[in-house]
Amino acid sequence: MSEEPARSHRPHPLVELARRAVEEFVRHGRVLAVPGPIPADFQAPAGAFVTLKKRGELRGCIGTLAPTCPNQCQEVVQNAISACCRDPRFPPVQAGELGHLQYQVYILGPSEPVGGLADLDPQRYGVIVHKSGRRGVLLPALEGIETAEVQVAIACRKAGIDPADHPELERFEVLTFQEVPDEP
Repeated sequence: MSEEPARSHRPHPLVELARRAVEEFVRHGRVLAVPGPIPADFQAPAGAFVTLKKRGELRGCIGTLAPTCPNQCQEVVQNAISACCRDPRFPPVQAGELGHLQYQVYILGPSEPVGGLADLDPQRYGVIVHKSGRRGVLLPALEGIETAEVQVAIACRKAGIDPADHPELERFEVLTFQEVPDEP
């Protein structure tokens, strides 16, 4: 019987919580109960996104801009489950994929309106675009997105908004937690 290699470090508790939530849901169809007590750092409600990658490629990403749960741990559990089975771009995660997934957790700060592109920095801020009932969101510090113009254009495309229609813009900061790959 082969064993998985031991990890040289422990992932952030919110990343580990997302992993456990996905594994519990995929293997057993159950929503993970958040273990208590909840650390003080995670007790406040906050919006959160959970991103799943498989071999470096996006496999699911779902989140909430504002809190829907009483604390960050419950928000992460709900969004991890949604990322693995409710992202309309992908089929639900299967049990055979679980060992190949990497997890990222983003805890969102409050959003604030901005006057224009000059108020955005795609490395520091996520962006929300909205116009005529449509809304698009893009997290900060995504690979290949170096300018506010590109960030807004992608968020607009996701929402089906023409950037020339001058959508309203908001920005938000995030705390990002992700797994660090093991050394080869």
